[in-house]
Amino acid sequence: MMCCDGTRGGAVRPRDFRRFAAAVLEAQGLRPARHQLAMIDALERVAAGQVDRLMVQMPPGAAKSTYASVLFPAFWFTRYPAGEVIAASHTASLAEYFGRRLRALIAEAGEDFGLLLDAGNRAAGRFSLQGGGQYFAAGVRGPITGRRADLILIDDPVKSWAEADSRAARDALHDWYRAELLSRLKPGGRVVLVMTRWHEDDLAGRLMARESGWTVLRLPALAEADDPLGRAPGEALWPEWEDARAIARRRATVGERVFAALYQQRPMRDGGTLFELDRLGFVDAPPAVVRTVRAWDLAATAASAGRNPDWTVGLKLGLTADGTHVVLDVVRVRAGPAAVEALLRATAEADGRGTAIALPQDPGQAGVAQVAHLRRVLDGFTVIASPESGSKQTRAMPAAARIGAGGTRVVRAGWTDAFLAELRAFPDGEKDDQVDALARAEATLGQAPVAARMVNFSLMGR
Repeated sequence: MMCCDGTRGGAVRPRDFRRFAAAVLEAQGLRPARHQLAMIDALERVAAGQVDRLMVQMPPGAAKSTYASVLFPAFWFTRYPAGEVIAASHTASLAEYFGRRLRALIAEAGEDFGLLLDAGNRAAGRFSLQGGGQYFAAGVRGPITGRRADLILIDDPVKSWAEADSRAARDALHDWYRAELLSRLKPGGRVVLVMTRWHEDDLAGRLMARESGWTVLRLPALAEADDPLGRAPGEALWPEWEDARAIARRRATVGERVFAALYQQRPMRDGGTLFELDRLGFVDAPPAVVRTVRAWDLAATAASAGRNPDWTVGLKLGLTADGTHVVLDVVRVRAGPAAVEALLRATAEADGRGTAIALPQDPGQAGVAQVAHLRRVLDGFTVIASPESGSKQTRAMPAAARIGAGGTRVVRAGWTDAFLAELRAFPDGEKDDQVDALARAEATLGQAPVAARMVNFSLMGR
């Protein structure tokens, strides 16, 4: 079966990234491994326009840069011959190294796919193609003024533990990404971030916590529960390269903090975490439940330049017939009071009258007045309001205990990674709004009305 469509001059245009990568690698006597195929398919969705923000998290030595920074931009130019690509890495030298490999690939094999370098512009970090394509490589926080991009590739933006542990360095990287790099992206452009995790507040962690819309492919060195590749727990990511026994030796050498971050892609602080997330279960679709509550942690400040306000979070928790608690949905917004009230009402209507609504009540008359106002906004729905008591950690303990006992499941959805990242970092993370909402949901689920019949939320949208 042919892998490609014909083009002028006898060149061929690959139908998808998997076929393109296979054709290029076959000439080198190589074949993609299982985890690399998963990465290829995720990148294909970017090229096809199905995903505009992709984050790939893998341990060192997984060959992620070969696929993301060398093969993928070459394939991108076969699909978008006049496309413009900006590629960034932790230093200009690394970015230019990837650019040199890409340029060499195009020089050697590009003609077979209709790719020809412009003879007048062939620098490793800055070259053009005869079809009009432009490639520009830069180190993070390096100058990119005057450039535009249809595709931004960020590959390994963090270079050391010292940099990862520095709040100033993390802030500088995020500011550069937000204010300088993203300003170069054309309307409808796409962003791919490929990295090994270092810190819960590294660029990947911060983007998952602060932005929605990211598709995340997280592949740890040793499989955990609910592995994206279908591996058994403890199975190595690339056993042909490094088997589980070799990884165990590496783990003993580097220590738990380094191993959790660099190899398992779940960074944690030295003090660990309250939530035993390895005890969580996952489901692809919401199961049938006998009662539900949507618990809110309220804030009322919109995001703006130079500010990082708290989120308003609404977490929906369900109870199944066998007593399992299921996190069914999480909504988050950073907005002013009017938008927050509109979100509360719209979410309540989407959930239906069988879902109770749990609200925090601030101290004093102001808190009483706010709850009375929100009850009017939510007229017709069951509203449970109560004041906060005890520290955040104390309030979170019942939820943490249930997770530790294996009694909680989480629905896989676009919000799941940001939710887990916040639980993983608690109580030392930058934000805890989702933890607060989970704690309130656990405290009030028993007060929610029992459904007249079991409700299967996966069928509600049919």
